[in-house]
Amino acid sequence: MKTIYVDMDDVICDFTGAYKEALKNNPDIKYPQSQLDFFRSLKPLPDAIKVMQYFLNFHNTYIATAPSIYNPLCYTEKALWIKDHFGTDVLNRLIIVPNKSLLKGDYLIDDRIDTHKQNEFEGTLIQFGSKEFPDWASIIYHFVNKVK
Repeated sequence: MKTIYVDMDDVICDFTGAYKEALKNNPDIKYPQSQLDFFRSLKPLPDAIKVMQYFLNFHNTYIATAPSIYNPLCYTEKALWIKDHFGTDVLNRLIIVPNKSLLKGDYLIDDRIDTHKQNEFEGTLIQFGSKEFPDWASIIYHFVNKVK
């Protein structure tokens, strides 16, 4: 069983879409993510919930997300988002960590590769949204057909 860490913002849920929408609606707010309920109200990305259910059932999977320094409530909001979409038990698999190189495991799935030391992760870094892994379909294909 592989140990897999999956980022939350722009991998499982649509941070960028919500950020752009909040800026459009409130252009005077410098950091839209600082607003109450910003993180809890993020929409899941297409197929993210379904593929995450597979990972949670068949691999040693954790959600590894970095905190927002602009919203200290993000810790609670991210936990509530996970509870709302995956249930209370998955909260035991939520890791809020600003330095992802501290994680030990086989895979890290993240949209960014160098903002939180993802590029120093000792396992395999899979960049979500890249040419090779543009979406969840490509990632599930990789794990089902190529990872042993």
